[in-house]
Amino acid sequence: MKRTHLIFILFAALLSACSPNSDRSQERFITVGTGGVTGVYYPTGGAICRMVKKNRAQHNIRCNVESTGGSIYNINTLGAGELSLGVAQADTAFKAWHGHPPFNNKQEKLRAVAALHPEIVSLVTRASANIKTLADVRGKRINTGNPGSGSERTASELFRVCGISKDDLAHEGRLKAAEMPDALRDGKLDGYFYVVGHPTANIKDAASSAPSHLVPLNTPCVAHMVAEHEYYVAADIPGGLYKGIDQATPSFGVKALLVTTTEAPEDVIYNVAKALFENIDDFRNLHPALRQLTAESMREGVTVPFHSGVEKYFRERNWKY
Repeated sequence: MKRTHLIFILFAALLSACSPNSDRSQERFITVGTGGVTGVYYPTGGAICRMVKKNRAQHNIRCNVESTGGSIYNINTLGAGELSLGVAQADTAFKAWHGHPPFNNKQEKLRAVAALHPEIVSLVTRASANIKTLADVRGKRINTGNPGSGSERTASELFRVCGISKDDLAHEGRLKAAEMPDALRDGKLDGYFYVVGHPTANIKDAASSAPSHLVPLNTPCVAHMVAEHEYYVAADIPGGLYKGIDQATPSFGVKALLVTTTEAPEDVIYNVAKALFENIDDFRNLHPALRQLTAESMREGVTVPFHSGVEKYFRERNWKY
């Protein structure tokens, strides 16, 4: 009798799990496209999913993180309907919205959920390469970034504005973020560009493996670049974050944005926004790059329209957008 009773309970549980009225059948799955696992996008995506998970009993949304090629990849993949959300540089989102290169058409369905951490253009070099200024990259082996990344696009624009041709380099690397520290350590690169929030495990790895240097990017051409584009701001990389780099390094950067498209259901994005804005203290404690976040900063520096689900949440809070 006991065995028969147990079989009946297991069979009933199986039927319940398979029932269209069960909680599991009502679950929605979202995937956040991020970047390389050693950068800040990937742990930020994990932090976003942790916030969403806190109230999963109320909204039945399951959140997963995917390591990707970065900003441009994420926006293109969102447009193809293969991601629910993605992290992207504000300048890349701006270009996608307006249909500027590298995008062939206006990404008119692109929408914002929140502004995240500031991302600073970082030129990391081997100390022995003697690269003291941006101009010194001529004749050197420099990784500009993997195709489809915001880092590659920003480095290319920086070269163009500052009159540097990629033909001036001894070699243009196209490695992914996770591959760059090892290549620097092994002497295969003299330096690499990385647009990233700080601190990052990537640069910690590089600086711990070999004497490294962060090149100041505060020349007149950089100042012109910042003045000409609404999405760029002057910024410093704080000193003391990386081994042997004790002084602040002047540079410039953009905000990282959490983006989606109009195809995402309003209630899903509403719940993602609610999870982030109502748990800011917990959210910013999940990674050092997020520590300066506020409800105000998460609504600033956004270069595409907010999703209707976010607007609904803002209206409930009587926030301007």
